[in-house]
Amino acid sequence: MKKIKEGKFVFTGELEPEKTTDLTELVESAKKLLGHCVACNVTDNPQSMAYMSSLVASHIVQRDSGMECVYQLRCSDRNSIALTSDLLGAGALGIRNVLALTGDHTSLGDYPGSMPVFDLDSGQLVYLIRRMVDEGVDLNGKPIEHPPRFHVGVAGNPNADPLDSEILKLKRKVEAGAEFVQTQVIFDIEIAKTFLKEMEKYKVPVLIGIFPLKNYGTADYFDKYIPGVHVPKDLLAKMKEASEIGDKKKKMERYDEINLDYYGDFVHEIAHNTSAAGIHVMAVAYERITPPLIECAKI
Repeated sequence: MKKIKEGKFVFTGELEPEKTTDLTELVESAKKLLGHCVACNVTDNPQSMAYMSSLVASHIVQRDSGMECVYQLRCSDRNSIALTSDLLGAGALGIRNVLALTGDHTSLGDYPGSMPVFDLDSGQLVYLIRRMVDEGVDLNGKPIEHPPRFHVGVAGNPNADPLDSEILKLKRKVEAGAEFVQTQVIFDIEIAKTFLKEMEKYKVPVLIGIFPLKNYGTADYFDKYIPGVHVPKDLLAKMKEASEIGDKKKKMERYDEINLDYYGDFVHEIAHNTSAAGIHVMAVAYERITPPLIECAKI
């Protein structure tokens, strides 16, 4: 947040702890982004898949790599007691950034029969965090000894239709105390610009989310199964064409080239001709693409 407040255009990355107890690869990924990203989000059971705790992963990544983490916390799996408890734990572990998420419905994940909670939504979670940080009390007004210190952010979806209702939801979250917004993936620069224009009135930093496509399988999955997001057909066709290259090294180089061609101008335009505070690069397990993408922005 310090660099954002200083008016610097920033980049954040994303790390995804999966179904494992070994975070070696995740820590190494974070190390590769040091000096390029100011922080990395650590996802919390994306698409309701049962993965390692984002709280534990945030702490270990931050401790072992030196990368500042944005601890993602979703409401779909936890009631207000568990949310409060985890936030107190995060404060004790030195976590300083929280992204408050409502979370996907549990039926989408690999435990489709598990009971959803949704005791709070993301706006109410922001309110809880602000109460803890600003007033030193919990949701019921009970005092907290040594209250935590967090910056709190929320997610926004520029692809929402209608967009007006999404903007109103974000208004509520900003009024509750959200300090920054990171967006869902955007492929269309005009959608990004429209969203940023709408958000200017709230005077909250917005980081535009992009998703460099590691390979054709990822692109195809993303296009078919991520709600509200579609990969442009011409981009998908180029990725499919690249997937048919036999030589592994040349195939990887072609994937990188396609991503830089597609996102290079996008990142530069966002950095120089919009009100965005930065770019959130969701290049999970594809961190090698982040430095050249940042180079494209020519900050």
